[in-house]
Amino acid sequence: MPRPFRTVLLALLLAFAGLAGFAQPAAAKVSVEFHSFNGSVLFGRYPHTFVVFKGKLDDTGQTIDENFGFTAKHVTPAILTGPVKQAIWVEEPKWIAKTNTHFTVTVDDATYRKMREEVELWRNHPGDYYDLDTRNCIHFVGRIAEMAGLKVDFPRKLLRKPRAWLNHISELNPQLKARPIKG
Repeated sequence: MPRPFRTVLLALLLAFAGLAGFAQPAAAKVSVEFHSFNGSVLFGRYPHTFVVFKGKLDDTGQTIDENFGFTAKHVTPAILTGPVKQAIWVEEPKWIAKTNTHFTVTVDDATYRKMREEVELWRNHPGDYYDLDTRNCIHFVGRIAEMAGLKVDFPRKLLRKPRAWLNHISELNPQLKARPIKG
């Protein structure tokens, strides 16, 4: 092989090897979607907010597709008088399709796992943990949002208005570039 040809071939092989060293698969991440359900007292579905986790974990390759909301285990007039037994509610896909997706954030594996631990803490908290005024679906979703690094607060006038509250959280976090969802 002539020397110039070998030099060019060697340079091309080194360039290819260098590029291959930088080529990495795209980092798998989990998206966290923040949803509200308009609901209707007359039709048995109250206004509600919940989170949807979707994606793939980097370390295991596990596909994630799950959702969680926090609610009273039994919706009775007792929720108006103080704490009652809680439940984590998982929405069916047909209901998720009818909800408002306010914004989505992406989290790494460690944050996703901490969020899932938080879900289990709320699910398994001893005693009566759901409280319409201090620990409802808004507070639960707010905690998940805080874990994602978002600014969160709970104005009293929004504590029973999930859609308006998520619009408020969007305003507190302009980096989300989320548009308000009208009713």
